[in-house]
Amino acid sequence: MSALFFSTISVALAEIGDKTQLLALLLATRFKKPAPIILAITIATLANHGLAAALGNYLNHLINPNNLSWIAAAGFILMGMWILIPDKLDDTPTKTQHWGAFLTTLVLFFLVEIGDKTQIATIVLATHYSATLQVITGTTVGMLLANVPVVVLGRFAADKLPLQWIRWVTALLFILLGTVTLLIS
Repeated sequence: MSALFFSTISVALAEIGDKTQLLALLLATRFKKPAPIILAITIATLANHGLAAALGNYLNHLINPNNLSWIAAAGFILMGMWILIPDKLDDTPTKTQHWGAFLTTLVLFFLVEIGDKTQIATIVLATHYSATLQVITGTTVGMLLANVPVVVLGRFAADKLPLQWIRWVTALLFILLGTVTLLIS
């Protein structure tokens, strides 16, 4: 699978029910301004996943290539298992509301994404594929595929998605990629 395709699909599926998607829903219901929220999500994701992909690329050059395949495979398998654990949105600071929809979304989305499943997935994807720009583009598009409908449609979209089924399929994809990586290394 290409880096762009797998990055897009895996992050779009991993983001369903994730805390950043719950944050997007919260911000959409609070501000009721989809355009600045979507723009801020895009910029925050590009920045966050750009840093994550750069770290993955750095690790790719730092770690012995023989060990890197094993580490990437373990990362994919662990990511698959982690996805099965549903996220809950932690207490979100409400003091940021006076910043407006764009700045509040930009800051909160960037911060909440730190250490998140999709950021870790971006690091792992960047170590696995040598196409950093494709990984950043794919993970950003995946985030937007998962979050834009939530921002635009709000609560209706979140209530209608089969979250448990989506988690299982996504987990299976990551575990399958990890297994394939082990087999070819």
